[in-house]
Amino acid sequence: MSTFSLDPGADQLAVRDWLHGFAADVMRPAAAEWDEREETPWPVIQEAAKLGIYSLDFYAQQYFDPSGVGIPIAMEELFWGDAGIGLSIVGTTLAAVAVLANGTDEQIGTWAPQMFGTPDDIKVAAFCSSEPDAGSDVSALRTRAVYDEAKDEWVLNGTKTWATNGGIAAVHVVVATVDPALGARGQASFVVPPGTPGLAQGQKFKKHGIRASHTAEVVLDSVRVPGHCLLGGKEKLDERLARAREGVRSGGGRNAAMATFEASRPAVGAQAIGIARAAYEVALDYAKTRVQFGRPIIDNQGVAFQLADMKTRIDAARLLVWRASWMAAGNQPFTAAEGSMSKLYAGETAKWVTAQAMQILGGNGFTREYPVERMHRDSAIYSIFEGTSEIQRLVIARAISGMPIR
Repeated sequence: MSTFSLDPGADQLAVRDWLHGFAADVMRPAAAEWDEREETPWPVIQEAAKLGIYSLDFYAQQYFDPSGVGIPIAMEELFWGDAGIGLSIVGTTLAAVAVLANGTDEQIGTWAPQMFGTPDDIKVAAFCSSEPDAGSDVSALRTRAVYDEAKDEWVLNGTKTWATNGGIAAVHVVVATVDPALGARGQASFVVPPGTPGLAQGQKFKKHGIRASHTAEVVLDSVRVPGHCLLGGKEKLDERLARAREGVRSGGGRNAAMATFEASRPAVGAQAIGIARAAYEVALDYAKTRVQFGRPIIDNQGVAFQLADMKTRIDAARLLVWRASWMAAGNQPFTAAEGSMSKLYAGETAKWVTAQAMQILGGNGFTREYPVERMHRDSAIYSIFEGTSEIQRLVIARAISGMPIR
C-alpha cells in the first residue's frame, strides 16, 4: 500500500495540468451555451474522447492509481471547468464502477468498453438505481427481476428515475429486487445491453443545475436479458440470498446499489470541490479588481475574511476526499464512514462557497454575465444525489456509534 502523501507525483501533476488545459480551453467557453440548451454536449464529449479523456483506459489508469488520488484530481479539474459538461463526460463512470464493484472479470471486460464506444462513435452508459418511491431508501425498490430458468433469462419490470444518461445510454446497469422479502439484501445488478427491447426513456427532467447533463426516467417493460447479464453471476447471487435468508449479513450488509455508491462517494466529493474552487477563484479575482469607496473591496475585512473561510473549507474538503480515496485504494475499511464524511463536507462546502461568491459579486453575481450563479445552481445537487447530506450523516452516526440510528 502506498504512503499517504499530499504531494502528487510527476505523473499525477501532468494529468492535472492536461485536464486543466482541456477544462479551460474547451469546457469553459462552451459552458453557458450548453447550460442554456439543457442538452447533452456531444461535441465536447467527442473532443474529450479524441484526446483520450473520455475513455475506459483513462479512467482505469486513474482508478487503479495506487496513491488513490488519481480520480479525485481528475474530477476536481473537470468540474472546475463546468459541472454540467463535467457530469456528461464522467457520468458513464458510475455505471462502470457498478460493473467493477459487482461484476466478474469477464463481465468487466465485456461491458466496460461498450460503455464508452470509440472516438468516432462515442457511447454513454447509465446506472439506474433510484425509483419514484425509492431514493434514499434503497430497500424499497420495486423494480423486479424474475429468472426464467427455461431460457436462462432475467425479466426486468419497473421504472427508474434520476438516471444520468437514462434512455440515451448504450448500456444500462439496473438494480432490481430478486427476493422482495429480503429488502436491500434481496437485490442484484443487471446489465441491459444496447438495443434490448422493452427499455425506453420516460420523462427527461428540466433541472435547476447541471443542465448539460441528461437526467431521465427509464421504463423497463418485460425487458429480457441473458443470464450472463446478472453481475457477479447466479451462483454467487444464490449463495448470498441463501445466507441472507438464514439471517447472516454478508459483506457487512452491503447491497448492489450501496457497493456502487460507497466506491463513488469520494469522487463525487471531488467534483464538488472543483465547483467550489472555481467559484472561489472568480470571487477572489473580482474582490481584488472591484473598486468601491476608492479601494478594492478585498481591502475590507468583511470580504477578505469571507475569502479566507472559503479557501480554508475548500482545502479541508480536499483533505477529507484524498484521505477517503487513499483508504479505498488500500482496501482500508471506512470504519468511521470516511467516504460519507468526504462527500458530506465537500458537497456542503460547494453550496456554501458558491453562495459566498455570489454575495461578494453582489448584483453581478446574480446575473448570467458571470459564472458564479451557474456554479451556485450546479452545487445544489451535491447535498442531494449519491446520498443526501442527511443520509451521509446517518451513515456516519451509525458508524461512530455502532447503533441502529434512524
